[in-house]
Amino acid sequence: MTSVLDSIIDGVRLDLELRKSSTSLQQLRDQIQNTAPAKNAAAILATRDFSVISEVKRSSPSKGHLAQIPDPAALATAYAAGDAAVISVLTEERRFGGSLADLDAVREAVQIPLLRKDFIVEEYQVWETRAHGADVVLLIVAALGDAQLHDLHALSLDLGMSVLVEVHNADELDRALRISPRIIGVNARNLKTLDVDLAVCHSLIPQIPSDIVAVAESGISHIDEVVSLATSGARAVLVGEALVTGGSPEQTVREWTNAGRAARNGEQ
Repeated sequence: MTSVLDSIIDGVRLDLELRKSSTSLQQLRDQIQNTAPAKNAAAILATRDFSVISEVKRSSPSKGHLAQIPDPAALATAYAAGDAAVISVLTEERRFGGSLADLDAVREAVQIPLLRKDFIVEEYQVWETRAHGADVVLLIVAALGDAQLHDLHALSLDLGMSVLVEVHNADELDRALRISPRIIGVNARNLKTLDVDLAVCHSLIPQIPSDIVAVAESGISHIDEVVSLATSGARAVLVGEALVTGGSPEQTVREWTNAGRAARNGEQ
């Protein structure tokens, strides 16, 4: 049976072929020459007590439409004002309603690091990510073989970017650790079934070495969950839905950042 992840990647590959037909790899390389160097997001996250990675997200395969977001730059500006450490921008079109145009708009609006949130399966996409000004690339272990994971990670570092390596279970965590990542995201959502269980984060995050930034992802909707995840060892949370549907993104980012910082410092 085809999983949800497999189905998403099939669409990603189709859209990728269209972009490759209109923009060559050499054009991307030339574009990078005129792009500011990537910001060291891994170092920024490592030096903060706690961070919120705030996401520009219009829809999802599990929830469908979430928010219109007619002005992604304005939303990103609100995130930055709320002290977001990194802004994540969905660029997958078919299931998440994102685009590289959204990434470009956000890059023009804010100076803090940007994560391109997509399903990276080819080196072309890594070059594309840097050419559009992103500082962080997402690599999903469940979507990649070991050789792919190693090679895409190495290329991303060569281009100056940080890498968020995403896992969902203990086997994927073991595979991720073999490439010595600086950031590991634990996704509470199983991308093959779309089931969400924050217990996955509470189980795996304590197993991540302390010199690696541990990020909790998906299913986070309340400040109490942020506190609990920070207590379990999360150095950051990646949040989209709760911010784009909540009505006060700047305030929420600030409150959740402060709550996570307090929890990690034993102030709760």
